[in-house]
Amino acid sequence: MRFNFTAFAALNGAMAVIGGAFAAHGLEPVADVQRIGWLKTASEYQMVHALAILANETLPGPRFASASFATGIVFFAGALYGLALQGPLWLGAVAPIGGMAFITGWLALAVFARKERP
Repeated sequence: MRFNFTAFAALNGAMAVIGGAFAAHGLEPVADVQRIGWLKTASEYQMVHALAILANETLPGPRFASASFATGIVFFAGALYGLALQGPLWLGAVAPIGGMAFITGWLALAVFARKERP
């Protein structure tokens, strides 16, 4: 059974909206600027990459790119959400793994596009 990246992307789009709303309305009265910033950054990157997965699955591009974007969402956005919600500080070391996954996904799309459209 193949992983359903479209459903994953749709759920992450919804979660990104929830995260952004929570940053703007839920945490603002009780959290410091750094925690709110982490939450906003996490929701922005989550939304951008959820949309990237949807576009990649629609075009279609390489599934490896979708997998890389999904990995980035879990590790990058997940780590920032955890930090914003007072999770352990070691989560800060997890975020770069997600960032590298995002970069890998975009590079995979570039290589695919170059091979498909010389």
